[in-house]
Amino acid sequence: MKTELHVNVRDFLAKPLPNQIGGQARMTATGQVMNPSDGSVLAEVAMAGEKEIDLAVTAGAQAFPGCSALPPKDRALLLHRFADALEKHSTELAQLESLDVGKPIAAAEGFDIPFGIECFRYFADLATQAQYNVPLHLKGFEARTWRVPYGVCDFIFPWNFPFTLLCWGIAPALAAGNTVVVKPSAVTPLTTLYAAQIALEAGLPPGVLNLVHGSGEEAGAPLVRHPDVALVSFTGSSEVGREVAIACAAEHKRVSLEMGGKNPILVMEDADLDLAVDGTIWGAFGTSGQRCTAASRILVHKKVMREFAERLVAKAQALRLGDGLSPNTDVGPIINEAQLKRVHGYTRIGLKEGAKLLCGGEIYREGECKKGFFYTPTVFGDVSPKMRIAQEEIFGPSVGLLSVAGFDEAIEAANSARYGLSSAIYTRDVNRAFRAVELLVAGITYVNASTIGAEVHLPFGGIRQTGNGHREGGRQVLDVFTEWKAVYIDYSGKLQRAQIDMR
Repeated sequence: MKTELHVNVRDFLAKPLPNQIGGQARMTATGQVMNPSDGSVLAEVAMAGEKEIDLAVTAGAQAFPGCSALPPKDRALLLHRFADALEKHSTELAQLESLDVGKPIAAAEGFDIPFGIECFRYFADLATQAQYNVPLHLKGFEARTWRVPYGVCDFIFPWNFPFTLLCWGIAPALAAGNTVVVKPSAVTPLTTLYAAQIALEAGLPPGVLNLVHGSGEEAGAPLVRHPDVALVSFTGSSEVGREVAIACAAEHKRVSLEMGGKNPILVMEDADLDLAVDGTIWGAFGTSGQRCTAASRILVHKKVMREFAERLVAKAQALRLGDGLSPNTDVGPIINEAQLKRVHGYTRIGLKEGAKLLCGGEIYREGECKKGFFYTPTVFGDVSPKMRIAQEEIFGPSVGLLSVAGFDEAIEAANSARYGLSSAIYTRDVNRAFRAVELLVAGITYVNASTIGAEVHLPFGGIRQTGNGHREGGRQVLDVFTEWKAVYIDYSGKLQRAQIDMR
């Protein structure tokens, strides 16, 4: 039985949903948002074009002087009030996230929504930490630094974590005094649109948070190119991220990129196999494998490969596919038919390359899944590091097992991909674990755990083709959304020199 929809959710979906620009609802021609669990229409949503993009950026630019001048403690109070309002509506937000993406309602209620709310609380508390005094050795002289916001910041998000990415992105930007324009994925805008309405309820000034919905070509590209945009934050594929970076470079705009991943898990011969199998199940099939931190390459020591593979396949085959709003669902649908075909295409590629299909590899259309976009959890054996299924991001519930003879070979294979986001190792040897932390080329490494999820207090991000060196989360993210200003104050009444020969 599916979770019954909250009355506010039913009312929200019953009428066309507008863009939110300058605190006002703005309707245009609409497009449809589909339910990936059954292919039905969830809602009609206004589609933005260049006119709406210009209005949204202009609204952000007009609101910026007041937003940046707001005392940090007042910004903190505003963000806490927003977090309170989001928490008040957490049931509706979780249901919309499950409907929109197809993810299990337990995941939306247990992680996505609480994590997003925590982002606002954490960065609200950091809002007051923007200024530092610097000790100097000159009497009558003081120096200090403080952070200066950029202005209008654009956020372009993918479809896999609409609410989480919204909060994780805009919370530090707003805490720093910027204004924002958000363009969610055209296929999963519902939670973001609902949150934008909650922002008005919470008292965010008009123009501080603007939301436009539309395709990458009609809305995303004009947003990136707009001359009054100071910073673009993009999360998505490496291919599109490259185009965003090129466009921003031409305009001398600051850009923050979070892109693909092909994340390895190392399972050594001394690993706790129960722990490793459970970690792999979550890492590979959580969110139907549709996340940048999904574990899709499992490098297993040859001594334990057979036992590990048997346990993994048994657990993968026991996973229950279904509608995200059904409480018994373990794995929800793929986001849409195009992505479903892409995932299945990689199954064909793997078989053609010589990998052995151990389980899954099929489009699933049984029972309540008959009309949706479901794919059976897929495990490949006999995978080699150079195969495409071991190098390219599939973004679906598909994982490959690679046999390794030892630790050094595992590290070499793990580092052979072009991405460098997440990594993990299972071992009881503490020395080996620390060597893996040092040698794995990735922005994140888990030891005896795998892709737990983001932690708001820690920096998140990758290297190589995963990103451009910026980090989300933690205090470090403030370096993305602010510039440093150094201030020198001489109150001695005379010109001073700090032991400098001015010859």
